[in-house]
Amino acid sequence: MRVSVIGTGYVGLVTGTCLAEKGIDVTCVDIDQDKVDSINRGEPPIYERGLEELLKKNIGWRLRATADLRTAVLQSDVTMITVGTPFRPEGVDLRFVEEVSRQIGAALTDKPDYHVVVVKSTVVPGTTDGVVKPLLEQASGKQAGDGFGVGMNPEFLTEGEAVSDFMVPDRIVIGGIDDRTLDTQSRLYQGFPDVETLRTNNNTAEMIKYASNALLATLISFSNELANLGAAIGDIDTVEVSRGLQMSRYLSTVLPDGQRFLPPINSFLLAGCGFGGSCLPKDVAALIAHGRNHGHEMSLLEAVLSINRQQPARILGLLGKHFSDLAGKRISVLGLAFRPDTDDMRESPAIPIIRNLLARGAEVRGYDPIANDEARKVFGDSVALCASLEEALGDCDAVVLVTRWREFETVPELAARMNPPPVFIDGRRMLDKTNFARYEGIGL
Repeated sequence: MRVSVIGTGYVGLVTGTCLAEKGIDVTCVDIDQDKVDSINRGEPPIYERGLEELLKKNIGWRLRATADLRTAVLQSDVTMITVGTPFRPEGVDLRFVEEVSRQIGAALTDKPDYHVVVVKSTVVPGTTDGVVKPLLEQASGKQAGDGFGVGMNPEFLTEGEAVSDFMVPDRIVIGGIDDRTLDTQSRLYQGFPDVETLRTNNNTAEMIKYASNALLATLISFSNELANLGAAIGDIDTVEVSRGLQMSRYLSTVLPDGQRFLPPINSFLLAGCGFGGSCLPKDVAALIAHGRNHGHEMSLLEAVLSINRQQPARILGLLGKHFSDLAGKRISVLGLAFRPDTDDMRESPAIPIIRNLLARGAEVRGYDPIANDEARKVFGDSVALCASLEEALGDCDAVVLVTRWREFETVPELAARMNPPPVFIDGRRMLDKTNFARYEGIGL
């Protein structure tokens, strides 16, 4: 089977590379010739753990990149749309989806063989059938279900873990307008024989994606709201509250050897300084706007975003317990990406935290194992970006941990050598509070 993937962002490039690794002939398409050239050299234009190795292994063999969308569509059996869907106040911006739908449809005009177009971009329910399908029909002059099929195949990729998420998925969801479309997608994923697959219609497939992200965002804000209440009451540690929850049979199970197994969902029940990234904030906001457009207020999800917007300010409150004035104070911020194992800073809590520190006159330095270059684009020269963790910790008044990078597990040992010891603000409750002379944390 031959597949063309339109768009080479996190979703598109990971999808194309991993499908090639599974034996599919893949052509990735992007309008940015620099990206195309980089991919063809085996150099991914984004950082994603494990991606470069797979790209180098498959490029020039089962994988290639091009700016020629028309030829890519004509020479493939399936086209996957993986372009961006940014959020605007009125809802999801579909301009990129609409444009490539027209281009794909125009290419299908000259294709005699049956072709399946699959939307993999995250779009609100009703988009594939109500927007993409009519544009394909109009541009091609053909009827969906006759000359071509239209499906929806949501991605469930976590940045930093996207390659492993794709190669070892927990589920595959495929939507389609008819059995032929669904059967074609089933063949596309025949390299995943042991993965449970749900076949459904396009609207339902679209909703499953949003429901998945909305649930995770809700769990995070739920945990943060309880952590903030516990801190206000006093003598309550949210870490111990989380452990008590995790002992529930609803959230964990005890294995025959007596060890307790915690499913990954528990990581979203840990309090912190808020969620970010390109998915959770955007998708929750999009679902709220989509509900409003259909006359349905999404009050719970509105609260989820409201809590999340306020959470970075908790860091400033914790610093305020030790410094009446931050002017001139040297503050080191550890972790700039929105989560570990990625360089993506979109909606990262580090951004409002650092901007608030700068507004209060603090001297801010930052360190991230991967995202320093992205941070320079955001902050320019206003933040001193350090080349190492040791440099970041040197001669500072306070340390703020924002991202759960594994490297930061060495912070207690490094901080113990500092005299006087800095105030340590644990924005993720990642480290043991007893290892620090002066420690503050979310939900403590």
